[in-house]
Amino acid sequence: MKKNKVDYIRTALVPVVHGCDCHSALNAALRLAADVILIGVVYVPQHESLSTGAYQARQVRRLLRELSAGPQVRYKAEVQVSHTPWHDLVKVIAEDEPDLLLLEWKCQLDALHVTAAEVLTRPPCDVALVRGPVEAEFKHVLLPLRGGPHAELTLRVGLSTHAADITALHLTPKHDGESEVPFRGLAQILKSLPEVKTRSAVTTDPAQTIIEQAQHSDLIVMGATAQPMRSKVSLGEVADRVFQEARAAVIAVKTRRPMPQPQEATGSQAISIVVDKWFAENTYQADEFKPLDQLVALKEKQGVTISLALPALNEEETVGRVIRTVKHALMDKLPLLDEIVLIDSNSIDRTRVIAQDLGLPVYIHQELLPQLGARRGKGEALWKSLLVTRGDIVLWIDTDIVNIHPRFVYGVLGPMLIDPKIQFVKGFYRRPLKVDGKIQAGGGGRVTELTARPMLNLFYPELSGVVQPLSGEYGGRRAALEQLPFFSGYGVETGLLIDVYEKYGLKAIAQVDLLERIHHNQTLEALSKMSFAILQAVIHKLERRYHLAMLEDVNKSMKLIRHKRGTYFLDVEELAERERPPMIEVADYRARRKLAR
Repeated sequence: MKKNKVDYIRTALVPVVHGCDCHSALNAALRLAADVILIGVVYVPQHESLSTGAYQARQVRRLLRELSAGPQVRYKAEVQVSHTPWHDLVKVIAEDEPDLLLLEWKCQLDALHVTAAEVLTRPPCDVALVRGPVEAEFKHVLLPLRGGPHAELTLRVGLSTHAADITALHLTPKHDGESEVPFRGLAQILKSLPEVKTRSAVTTDPAQTIIEQAQHSDLIVMGATAQPMRSKVSLGEVADRVFQEARAAVIAVKTRRPMPQPQEATGSQAISIVVDKWFAENTYQADEFKPLDQLVALKEKQGVTISLALPALNEEETVGRVIRTVKHALMDKLPLLDEIVLIDSNSIDRTRVIAQDLGLPVYIHQELLPQLGARRGKGEALWKSLLVTRGDIVLWIDTDIVNIHPRFVYGVLGPMLIDPKIQFVKGFYRRPLKVDGKIQAGGGGRVTELTARPMLNLFYPELSGVVQPLSGEYGGRRAALEQLPFFSGYGVETGLLIDVYEKYGLKAIAQVDLLERIHHNQTLEALSKMSFAILQAVIHKLERRYHLAMLEDVNKSMKLIRHKRGTYFLDVEELAERERPPMIEVADYRARRKLAR
């Protein structure tokens, strides 16, 4: 149940070039990447036969075997013997697609018969030029950052060192007219990376300032050049001088990604670092929590109570099995759950009768808090479930799950029991979709992929790593949930996710892989209505953030296209997504909880 180490760089490729030392580049790769690939290269002059490189190739193969000791390193069996080694190496990179190419400065460039300008003008992938000596471990790393086009890669490489001391050095120019816009987005990202210290310096000589600030560092990571990719400069004026004069090892990086506009904030790209870090550290798998006795021990040690609320509307086919499966495993066999309640949305089938016969308290949410008026919608049921449950942790799962398993509950619960900082957990899973009698393994979640995730990527990119923001299996700590407003309809999941993020931060959210979920797929029209509600929910949150009125009443009705008797016509349906206030503000709730006003 330990958190994962973040692999900011998954694969790194290091050429082992005959006649050139590669130890600094290899040491850097071992420290930076989860997987290191070595490829042997032998250069043969154009006027000689390639066969003359056979002896050198044998030497390189022997060296590859020596260097590849350990599970982290592998090597390509074929050694490249070539008149044009850089050209052939680019082909290998195109096939293998490594995240980062590391080249020893300046020996490997000479041995590959390529100039720095050629490498940096059209890099085949992200490139790092390494000027050693590079030790096996980094302790103090300096990252000079201005928010330029290579700032994201600089930060990613710096974080990959996992050094105890990582410092971002923001160089502020003294020259009038030099914009600080590019750094602003980066500054927001750095706030989400507590392992990176920040330092600022005003200077007219950035190279000298970097050299002075790096006196106690053992590594400097910086952008090779702030020029566009078509530039023919070697490393850039500042990097060139740092390479020549700095006592610390230096890694100069250049991204393959197309250059942003000069005034564009780098944060729009660097946000991926924050998301990657969150995804690695806060994504769990349900089987991690399969030893239920360990969860029970954690629950008892922390003295918390746990409630499961089951929202339902006409689920007589599945609700009984859901209740029996969860109750038997998590209440009867082991005391993990303290209560299970059914929150019904006025079903007209036997849903409530089945739940009552199985011993569950049953509530019709339209009859709760009648003084506030009755609303339709799942969000309304979830909001009112806070009123009728008592647990310190409240969990929800849908009652239409065909392949119900206790993991849908304990998987969501687990992260909150092992990490007190986590306030809210979302489940995710594969969702098979049945089309024309055939099952598509990953076809479900259409509204998620076509509406919810694109909207979050656009307006809340920090949440772009949430696999299924609309999943019905989730939960949170009551102390957090009671502080949040709830949309009454389909927008509830999106609204809660955004509000938890804005109130408690990204680290307060976790997600768990619940493997596979089979349920009854909805019609396209129902999914269209859901999308409409989700769009409203996101816009409401943006209105609150920017203090703007963006939705007029006309936007809250949806025109649905109908077809009947060979003709099309329009039908208008009111689909206003309205919010309930935080439950903590409701007098009846405060009275039940005996909370002071």
